[in-house]
Amino acid sequence: MKLLTEPYHLQKTRWPQTGRHILAQFDADTVVVYQAYRPAIGRFAAEHQRFGGPFSLERMTWIKPNFLWMQYRSGWGTKDGQEVTLAVRLRRDAFNKVLAEAVHSTYVPEVYGERKAWERLGKRSDVRLQWDPDHGPSGDKQERRAIQLGLRGAAIAAYAQEWIVDIEDISGFVAEQRQVWFEGDRQALVTPREDVYPVDDPAVAAKLGIGLA
Repeated sequence: MKLLTEPYHLQKTRWPQTGRHILAQFDADTVVVYQAYRPAIGRFAAEHQRFGGPFSLERMTWIKPNFLWMQYRSGWGTKDGQEVTLAVRLRRDAFNKVLAEAVHSTYVPEVYGERKAWERLGKRSDVRLQWDPDHGPSGDKQERRAIQLGLRGAAIAAYAQEWIVDIEDISGFVAEQRQVWFEGDRQALVTPREDVYPVDDPAVAAKLGIGLA
């Protein structure tokens, strides 16, 4: 597996405990996001290093840079239609573009002013964002918030092929660590190493509400 990993019990002491933060694995050029799909979609993507086949460009797809939030959403790969977990390594400039273009899925007055302004931006943008409570390995809700980003239209078309550096099927790792946490020594749990992703543009950071409760 290409992902860097680290014991979970060490990482959780390093992560912010509250507020809105993008936890992700990244380097100077790339950032990893996660998705979970049914086998036909997930295996096609891993084999061809792009999304295609039964993958639909007509439906919004949600990407999540936080590994444990993905495991909460997919039940550690046990939910129907979410059996294959993909680690999708994207160009970092593309991810930053997504953050810059994102519009909240619900109206936030302090960001958009009048509701009509938010509605106009929402119609023009192909990226949605949501902040949800982050979750621990057992699904326990955290005070910290985790981001997910919804892509449609031109954004999903670019994501499916142009922005991808690498796609890895990590379903085996997910199953292994699920067993460690729920049936073994919890101190032995390892997860992809994640750090707070820096949003360098102050305007984008303010729009996203980085650091806020």
